[in-house]
Amino acid sequence: MKKKEVINRKQFLSKLGLGTGAIIATYCLGSFSSCKEDDSVARLVDFTLDLTDATYANLGSIGGYVRENNVVIAYVSEDTYVAVTQICSHQGAKSVLYNAATKNFYCTSHGAMFNLEGNGLNNNGSKGILLYNTSLSGTILRIFS
Repeated sequence: MKKKEVINRKQFLSKLGLGTGAIIATYCLGSFSSCKEDDSVARLVDFTLDLTDATYANLGSIGGYVRENNVVIAYVSEDTYVAVTQICSHQGAKSVLYNAATKNFYCTSHGAMFNLEGNGLNNNGSKGILLYNTSLSGTILRIFS
């Protein structure tokens, strides 16, 4: 009986004659998502903020915001918090902030603007932005997908 040869994926692809460059090109040019920005980590969130913690003091006043775990959390009105991804849908820049004067989120990189429901307000923001759920229980604010 012949002993089975066990090889890993890299060895298998090498035996097929595919080098590292060909493998990367296949992923980037094909239908695989490996070379596209994978924001699945940004999409699935579930964390809490203790609003008594000094780190989150900005959330003590309406119009204040903080950035935590790639999420922008804004205190927009009495007992109302809105949370969106910090990663802009326009070109993937991690530069979304909150503007209390206009009550909108905006990207400092290319000027994309989004309303409190995550809808785009201009051409660069036309794809919208990912909106998260928020829940306030006492002084604990939960942000979740």
